[in-house]
Amino acid sequence: MATAIRIERTGGPEVLGVGEIEIGSPGPGEVVIDVSAAGVNYIDTYQRGGLYPVPLPYTPGLEGAGRVAAVGSEVTGLSVGDRVAWQGAPGGYAERALVPADVVIRVPDAVPDEQAAAVMLQGITAHYLVASTHPVAEGETVLVHAAAGGVGLLLTQLAKARGATVIGTVSTAEKADLARAAGADEVIRYTERDFVEATREYTRGEGVAVVYDGVGASTYEGSLAVLRPRGLLALFGASSGPVPPIDPQRLNQGGSLYLTRPTSADYTRTRRELEWRVGELFDAMANDRLDVRIGGRYALTDAAKAHEDLEGRRTTGKLLLVP
Repeated sequence: MATAIRIERTGGPEVLGVGEIEIGSPGPGEVVIDVSAAGVNYIDTYQRGGLYPVPLPYTPGLEGAGRVAAVGSEVTGLSVGDRVAWQGAPGGYAERALVPADVVIRVPDAVPDEQAAAVMLQGITAHYLVASTHPVAEGETVLVHAAAGGVGLLLTQLAKARGATVIGTVSTAEKADLARAAGADEVIRYTERDFVEATREYTRGEGVAVVYDGVGASTYEGSLAVLRPRGLLALFGASSGPVPPIDPQRLNQGGSLYLTRPTSADYTRTRRELEWRVGELFDAMANDRLDVRIGGRYALTDAAKAHEDLEGRRTTGKLLLVP
């Protein structure tokens, strides 16, 4: 038996109960992982609240890291004792997780477990946004909302590494300092100044090539307004709530704009693509080119507190549960 967080019904953080689950032996193509760290993500709150329906009862957590405890048949390249991380399979909020081997990646010695767990979803998200959704080109100006958040700090660093000028939005002075330390060229505290006005002023009316927007309802209209002609709005999250339907004519009026709502699953459709993205992230981390900030560590039994802090925007960087 393993201690795990269980959701029996959808609702607020209070529905994150603690229970015992039987993991059992791995089947064909599966491995059992002793979890050393599990990432906390906004998608976990969407599933918990019912916005993204999942079968109940349910153990949340779509990423984590640890050591292989058991290997099923038809699994190659993984052995008991290997340090690994995974993404895209549920069950991370637990002492042990049963995971399909095809979403598991071996972790190099130079990357600690916590940092590995921290980038399997947010790092992949940042990577596909700057490398694929809108391949950032040297000299472009981009806008990153929530630039001191888990994805935002990684996005800022990866965009800067590709030669971009980065504008970040944040809510507090502390978060502004973190965004600047990550490389942001201009930081806008949206609690003090309208980010649309500030962005237009900074770009001298030209606008930005792309807005990376994980906030959603409260920012999307402004995000569209600061794009240059033929610019792209990448809506990759909705921490302030889902975006209502958008009239395509709005994109025409803004200058033949583009709009996309990407998701990690579509950018890791093949094993080769998954290995490419994670490999580049791990290499950057191992060689000190990518700093992964752990903003909060919580005991497994404090999962509800982690969700409360995340949804209350009281956090920076990555939140982890540590069984």
